[in-house]
Amino acid sequence: MGRESWLAPVSERTIVITGASDGIGAQGARALARTGADVVIVGRSPAKTRAVADLLGARYYVTDFSRLDEVRVLAQDLRRDLSRIDVLVNNAGAIFAGRELTVDNHEKTMQVNHLAPFLLTTSLLDLLTQSRASVINTSSVAHRLFSKFDVDDLELANRYSSKIAYGNAKLENILFTKELHRRYHRHGISAAAFHPGTVATNFASETNSLMRYVYHTPLRRLALISSARGADTMVWLATGSPGEDWTSGEYYFRRKVARASDEANDAAPAESLWEQSSTWCEETPG
Repeated sequence: MGRESWLAPVSERTIVITGASDGIGAQGARALARTGADVVIVGRSPAKTRAVADLLGARYYVTDFSRLDEVRVLAQDLRRDLSRIDVLVNNAGAIFAGRELTVDNHEKTMQVNHLAPFLLTTSLLDLLTQSRASVINTSSVAHRLFSKFDVDDLELANRYSSKIAYGNAKLENILFTKELHRRYHRHGISAAAFHPGTVATNFASETNSLMRYVYHTPLRRLALISSARGADTMVWLATGSPGEDWTSGEYYFRRKVARASDEANDAAPAESLWEQSSTWCEETPG
């Protein structure tokens, strides 16, 4: 029996979306709610998260991914409240102006974009496996443009820039996707990463990089696409059937497998990143 025969109909799926209080996360939540799915909203802002959830009549959780203790609590709450998770969309992410350490003593861009989603996903592995879930990770073409990845300097202690930090984090999203597929696809989990396009959102509001001037000046009308268009591939992956509509372990753009960097397709950094991330997540919280 193929994996797709185990999938719940779209109208019966439970779909958890992080970073769903704004931007493509909120637009994706709206589109998925229209299919009849049970959409669960996760966001950082209490007011924005509640507003999206109230509009959709959805459950919601407020979590700050710069605090791993809050991510652990989120995982506990989801396990308590949900009997299954058919789709987990790791969409939360951000870029920051300068090198900043979180309360967990990790570089903030890496933690918010990679380590916190890694912790959430691995904390839910038994429930995701039981549900034969899809894990969808929001990446970016920035992994090809800006990444200077060094597995021995994941926190960029030696050569920080906001663009490199973000590019590395988006590469880590793809490496995580591929390693999750390698380790757990045979146990029932499917995984995909995607690039949403250059979307007109509040992204880059906390940085002074050139990206801020694209996202927050009149240039946005010329260079950026709508959040609804940016959410399209996310929605397509969440409603599709792995093995039929899309292939687990791949990186997508506009509903098609896209060209990732050579490093994104290298199994060695993917395995090393997983092991280091596991070590950090298993450390006793400070």
